[in-house]
Order: sequence, then structure tokens, then C-alpha cells
Amino acid sequence: MPEAPGEPGVDDALSAVVGAIGGQTRPGQQEMAHAVSTALEAGGHAIVQAGTGTGKSVAYLVPSALHATRSGGGPVVIATATLALQRQLVERDLPRVADALTPVTGRPVTFAVLKGRNNYVCLNKLNGVVPEDDAEQALFEAPRSPLAVQAQAVRAWAEETTTGDRDEYPGEIDPRVWRAFSVGRRECVGESRCTFGQECFTVLRREQAQAADLVVTNHAMLAIDAIEGIPVLPEHDAVVIDEGHELVDRATAAITAELSASMVERAASRCRRLVVEQTLDRLLAAGDELVEALALATAQATGPMRVLELDQALRQAVTVVRDACHAATTELSADKDAAPEAVAARQQAKAALEETHDVAAALLGFGPMDVVWLDPGPGRGSASVRIAPLSVAGLLRTALFDRGPVVVTSATLTVGGGFDSTLRSFGLGDDDAVTLDVGSPFDHQKQGILYVARDLPAPGRDGVAMEALDELAELIEAAGGRTLALFSSWRGVERAEEYLRVRLRRELPILVQRRGDAVGTLVARFAAEPATTLLGTVSLWQGVDVPGHSCICVVIDRIPFPRPDDPLLAARQAAVDEAGGSGFRAVAVPRAGLLLAQGAGRLIRGSQDRGVVAVLDSRLATAGYGRTLRDSLPPFWYTTDRATVLGALSRLRDEVSSPD
Repeated sequence: MPEAPGEPGVDDALSAVVGAIGGQTRPGQQEMAHAVSTALEAGGHAIVQAGTGTGKSVAYLVPSALHATRSGGGPVVIATATLALQRQLVERDLPRVADALTPVTGRPVTFAVLKGRNNYVCLNKLNGVVPEDDAEQALFEAPRSPLAVQAQAVRAWAEETTTGDRDEYPGEIDPRVWRAFSVGRRECVGESRCTFGQECFTVLRREQAQAADLVVTNHAMLAIDAIEGIPVLPEHDAVVIDEGHELVDRATAAITAELSASMVERAASRCRRLVVEQTLDRLLAAGDELVEALALATAQATGPMRVLELDQALRQAVTVVRDACHAATTELSADKDAAPEAVAARQQAKAALEETHDVAAALLGFGPMDVVWLDPGPGRGSASVRIAPLSVAGLLRTALFDRGPVVVTSATLTVGGGFDSTLRSFGLGDDDAVTLDVGSPFDHQKQGILYVARDLPAPGRDGVAMEALDELAELIEAAGGRTLALFSSWRGVERAEEYLRVRLRRELPILVQRRGDAVGTLVARFAAEPATTLLGTVSLWQGVDVPGHSCICVVIDRIPFPRPDDPLLAARQAAVDEAGGSGFRAVAVPRAGLLLAQGAGRLIRGSQDRGVVAVLDSRLATAGYGRTLRDSLPPFWYTTDRATVLGALSRLRDEVSSPD
């Protein structure tokens, strides 16, 4: 809908917001705001890359709020990938934007956050209407155990909370404990049949979202709503997707299904008191048969492996699981007991049975557009079989982009300077969306150096080479700590730690990310202790924001190509190869380029930041695809000269460490 006479324009609204928060309007921010506004009003799509420092959130929130307040077509959904950004939007950005826009729009701009049902306390469970299954009951039978103590603390908090939101609990919660106080979508008995339906935290949040102008959610919820066709979001007029480089992976994860013996056992536990003994025995026997079949199928596997067809034993076991779940569900459905306790217990049992049945049925009917793989797990009985679509591009197009205007934005959407790979991943062609790179307000040429260690041997499969570790140590010493070292594997982190503990001794402290560590705590320590080096992987490649002198060197151990044993990505590469293209160029290079750009983006977070991004992978300089990957990075000054880089880091170290 175009602006009516007298309605505020995006420039006036943007100026009002930027002025209210004490900032200055930036050209890139203005350009992005106009592109978002045009897409929303014209009903089209915009794919916008906006570098760090652009003010990206404000650039899409302002036109989204303007559109929502005058469209009458429902809220605008803002979908993010990470909890950190979701919190930033709800706790910082949106309150300031809403307050500043109220005089402009003539009425308050409202917003709400919407998460999956299992993120909220279930009042049915909290009040004991839903009997615990055996695993949950065990939490309360050993009152002095660590899990039981935590369960008691969570229960005390749940009695007092006004939101029931897990993210507002002041501490860590073991997933097993949280399951004792929450339910999934399928387990919920429904508002009309629930004793606490009028007080339900999820229902209240959905009501707030329906009445809001802007609804903040996550990529997974968006995927469930759009691709799976399950209405978990309110009717909406448009969608803005931040951290859009994550959309394909998050959507894929949301619709990937898994079958394991533990799922069958959980389903059996849920209906233990609700079905006849013969039906229960049939379920338990199905779980045992699945354990044996998966153990046989994964006996020689050292990691996930794709299967093109289920072997006879596994097919038979999956069939038995499907039929046993169907029989139990049929029996439960015939039970018309209307007591609240019985309704809730029966619904939870049916949910577990239906989920297990549906995965088994999908596995028995999978075709060439599906990818199925086996995961041996860490020990006997922990193996599983999973199924995912070969591609989500077509699903995203038909279920998301064809339904209404969509804006996708991120600091990293281009590979080799173009949007082609991103458009293809969304199922879009060149003419289906406006693409725009608004750049960054930072001068990367002057603020940063991209150093590629051309003389190092190319990385092999044995982990980080000794030569690369020597170079890493030299870079850390030149920078006086102040280094974020990013590795493509946990093995790389462990080997680097072992080497650096000896090489650096106690002179330059080292922080090391461990599996399961809270990233926020690690990053806070790293930022507070300038002489420290932080070693990490996975989550540290993205979202780490440490402006200032605590991080003047970012080291990347190797080009982050997908693991060759990743069944899904390997299948996608193979499909391109079979179609006559290059799977490596079409799948591996774009993924590596985006993640490499994310890692390199950890260096320059403010206009005063300076430093070096060092890549210890000579292929970035020597391989034919190296130029494409370098063009995917911020435009740093580029060199392969080690002495130049070590000298620059030493001078910068002395400068930032000397007192004013």
C-alpha cells in the first residue's frame, strides 16, 4: 500500500528513530530502509546484504512498523536465527523504535515475541494434571540428586513466573528437567480441553502476537508454519528474515525427522497405563527389534552415513515400529474417558506414538528427493536413522516466497560478490527479487589486513599441521594475545590448546571453548582480559561481538568446507554432479564462503577497530576457487607476506597496550 497523503514517509520515520536513540542516519541504512519499504508496499521480495555497523535492525524495523500500522493486513513477522538477536530486538531495539515512532504514526507501535510451545511452562504439568512418564517421575524420586534439586528450583520459579518463558529462568536447565514442565505441540490437549486453557502461557503469547504490529520469532517456527503448513504463527502480511544466511539450514533442521529406539521406548512409557498389556508388549518388542537392526546397520560405521535403501532387517524393524504405533494409537482413540487427567495423559501418549509412526512411515516411503542416513551414536542403543529433503529451495519458494512479500537480510549473503547462490538456495531466479548490497560504514581497507599463509602446506585430514600451529603461535605473540582463533573442528581446538599451553606457557593466557560451554560467558571473559587468546569452533564463528582492543587478530585454521561425511550436503553435491554441474562449486564453495565471511567479520566491529584476519589455509591464495572465496570477505587489504603482518600486529599491540 503506497503512502497516503499526510502519512509519514520512511525517511522521516527513520530520522525520528535514529535521532531518538542518539545516532546518525547512514547512507547504507537509508538505502536499505527504502528497499525494505518498497518490497513491503509493492508486495515483492528484497534480498539485502548489510555489513556490520549499517544499523540493519533499525533499517528493517522502521519500514516494517510503518507498513504494519497502516496495512490492516495483520502483523509483520520478524524471524531471526539466534536467541541473542531475538533478545536484542525485544529488549533493546524494538522498545526504542516503538517509542520513537509513536509520535510519527499517531499511535503506539506494538510488538510481541513468539516461540515454540515447548519453550513455555505447561500449567497442566506444573499442577500435576499430567502424570509424568517414567523418566520424569525419576526426577522426583531421588530428591537429593542434582537433577532433582534443579527440578525443584525450576518448579519454584514456575510457580512465580508471569511469562513461563524458559529463557527468563535465571540459570541453566537440563533438557530432561525442562521436559518435566513443558509439552510439545502434539502433546498439548488444546485450549478448549485444558483445565488451564484460559491461563496458558502459550495461549496468552499467541493472543498478544495476533494483536501486535510486529511479531518476533525464529527461523524454525517460520519453517514449521510455512513448509509444514502447521499454523503456529498468526495470520501475517509480510515476513522479514534476519540472519538470512542461516535460513536454509534452519528450515532443513526443522523438517528433518529422526527415528530411534529411545523414541519407541518413550512412546511405550507414555501409554504404559493406557493400553492393554498385549499392545504395550508389542511396542516394547518393536523397540528391541529396532535396536538390533540399527546396531547391525551401523556396526562398521564411524560416523553418519547415507543409505540409498533400507536393508531388509532395518526395513522390517521400521515396519514393525510403524504398525505397533498404529495399533496403540487406535486403541487410545477408542478410549472416551473425559477426565482431565485421562485426556492429558492420553494426548501425550498419542503425540509420542504419532510422531514415531509418522517418521517410520516416511522412512518406508522415501524417494529420490529425500536423503536418509544412519547415525551410530555414542554407544549401543543410541543409533538412529534420519530423513530430510534433498533440497528445501522449492519448499521455501512455494510455501514462503509465493505467499507474500519477504525481505531477507544478513551481513553475509553474497558469494564471490554475487547473490546467485543465495537466490538459488531460496528457489528464486534473478528476476524474482531485488538484490542489494548496501556495504558497511567501516573502511575495511584501512582498518584491517587479510593475510593468507600461502607458504603453509595445504590442510590435510589429520587436523592442524605443526607448521600452522607454529604460525598461529607467532601471530598470537605478535598481537600480545588479543586473538580469536577459529577452528573448523573440535579436534583442531584440542590440538591447538595442547601445543599453545607449552609454547606460550603462562605469559599469554588461553581460553578454550568446550562442548556445551555457554558462549556468552566465554566471550565476556575474552573481552575483559585483553592479553587473552580464545580458541573455539562452531558457535564462535558467528555472533561474537568484541569491539575494541581485546580482539586485534582473528585466525581461521582452514577454509570451512562441509565435512565429507555430512550425508545431506554430500547428497546435495552428488545431485548437482549427476545433473552435469559441479557440486563442489554449487554447494561446498558457497557454504564455505558464507561461513568464512562470518568468521572474518568478527574482527571489525566498530569504526575504531583495527587488526588482522589470518587464514592458515594456503588454498585461499593458490586454488582456483580462492578468488571467489576472497571476494566473499570484507574488502580488507590483502597480503601473503608473513613479515608484514607480524610487524603490523606488533606495532598495533604496542599502540593499544601503552597507556594514554
